[in-house]
Amino acid sequence: MQNTKNTNEWINWIEKSISGEYYRLYEQKHFSNIQKVGTGGLGKVYRASWKNSQYFALKSFFNLDDVTAKEIVHELKLQRNIQFHNNIIKFYGIANFDPENQNSQSNNYLLVMEYADSGPLKNYLKENFNSLTWNDKYNFASQLACAGSYLHNEGIVHRDLHSGNVLVHQNIIKLSDFGWSKRIESSSNAQSKLFGMIPYVDPKRFSGQIFSLNKKSDIYSVGVLFWEISSGQPPFYSKGEQYDIDLALEISQGLREEPIPDTPEDYVDIYTACWNGEPDKRPTINQVVEGLKAIMTKTNILLTENYQPELSLHSTSTEGLNFNPTNIIDTLSNIDNSLLYGEMSQIIQNFDKMNIREIVPRSLNEKNLNKIVNDTVNYIFKMINEAKLAPRIKNSKNILDYFDNNVNSQEIYYLLVTNQNDLNSIFLLGYFNYAGIETSENNKEAFDLFFNASEQGHILARYFVGLCYQSGYGTVKDEKLSLKYYKQIAYMGYASGLSKMGYFYEHGIGTTVDEQRAVKFYQEAANLENSMAQFHLALMYYNGKGTEVDYVKAFELFYKLANLGDSDAQYNLGLMYEYGKGIDKDINQAIYWYEQSAKQGDQQAQNKSKH
Repeated sequence: MQNTKNTNEWINWIEKSISGEYYRLYEQKHFSNIQKVGTGGLGKVYRASWKNSQYFALKSFFNLDDVTAKEIVHELKLQRNIQFHNNIIKFYGIANFDPENQNSQSNNYLLVMEYADSGPLKNYLKENFNSLTWNDKYNFASQLACAGSYLHNEGIVHRDLHSGNVLVHQNIIKLSDFGWSKRIESSSNAQSKLFGMIPYVDPKRFSGQIFSLNKKSDIYSVGVLFWEISSGQPPFYSKGEQYDIDLALEISQGLREEPIPDTPEDYVDIYTACWNGEPDKRPTINQVVEGLKAIMTKTNILLTENYQPELSLHSTSTEGLNFNPTNIIDTLSNIDNSLLYGEMSQIIQNFDKMNIREIVPRSLNEKNLNKIVNDTVNYIFKMINEAKLAPRIKNSKNILDYFDNNVNSQEIYYLLVTNQNDLNSIFLLGYFNYAGIETSENNKEAFDLFFNASEQGHILARYFVGLCYQSGYGTVKDEKLSLKYYKQIAYMGYASGLSKMGYFYEHGIGTTVDEQRAVKFYQEAANLENSMAQFHLALMYYNGKGTEVDYVKAFELFYKLANLGDSDAQYNLGLMYEYGKGIDKDINQAIYWYEQSAKQGDQQAQNKSKH
């Protein structure tokens, strides 16, 4: 009776969270092509198409009893705090139906999550290991370490790291199921589940002493995973055989896998330190990140870590390599969760589908100021990350148009002046000064505010500090310092950061010219739908800079951008049709695209249209 009462309380919490729009409720009618892709200790996982436009993962639960309902609530609360790291599986919202019987009424709650297209790391390595370079392996290890560092800095212990729940999406590592092991152990199949993961479990667990899994237990698992990344197969793997208690005892007595031949010694040193039998002798996750950084810097490996935007606060530009990933982790650890995550994360994840009138309150006061500030900062991030906002060209129109007509930007400004209690508010006041919104343009004040927020870990503020150094806004122009700030952001994987890195390498800004490296960074950013990177990459292919001339690839990129309304791409597409480069010569198509570009005011296209 008590369990039923508790279950109802948890369910009421979930339903209130949905009705209060803390979490988005995804309607059943928009899902199609639902397929089961996995089964775990507490439920099943399905892949489903959403509005025929993208795939989501749906996590179901076997029994909606007190324990399960409580764990759903725990998962929801946890997900709110870890939404914006690109190596963490994203949480989008909740659905309420039975995936295996969609015509029946159901009280089953499903978690709507990001879908990882390449599945578990274990499968990915099995299918792709022979094509992986040490560059790829180091990057996988670094992504894993950065994700672990992020969790630990948030006070979260994963407890269940293994190659079955480390996923891969578009060649990017994605952690899932953080903290589930503690709860799985109480389920009916706990023993078999534990045996299945024996090589990854802290040996202290098998010592016969009372031992709770902790951060150093995660470090042990990371060490085993590093070895697996170097070998391409699970530890102690023998076809047709299962792990057993004998293996657990041997591991607890010091048994470890042997290093794979030709594995770099520095890399071996890192993972053997991680799987030391004594937890106190294992490094911290930040020390692991530092160790990998040192190796990758020494060997000049191209960092491709968290190259997956989604939502976080920013993206921008930058050059190079060989900078300290630990600085990024330390920065993240200082970010106030309420600024970056919180109850607006679900709205932000679906921003392009939302009408701003549904979000912005009809009257403004201090109570709802924080909501508007967070929405606005994330809108600026979105525009920059997609290269739809050129912040070096100071134009406040996009931001002013963003607000509902009933929201007074002057009122927002005055409230920002008197409410500098969080990093988003500090940043946004800086942006108002930077763009001259409801105040005179004041570059010095803007820079000071950006710098203040960036020093406390605000990532978008770091982008604008880099921008100020690049252009000399409110401070002395210093392209190398600009590069330093852009690097840190690009390292976290944001598309416009990668795009800037390409631009800096292409033009030798704050560094030496390296067109091949520019192409690599443009490609990474282009894959993340950054339109500026796509345009520059097309030019590189067209002109054979940093790569072989490839008119076909240049045409494909220009064609994509032209259909999105890019006037420069429309003009270039006209040229390619006119001269038959990358496509059959077609004068009618050339005229069409010249006219499209001319309508938007492109002078060259207008001249072409006259002839």
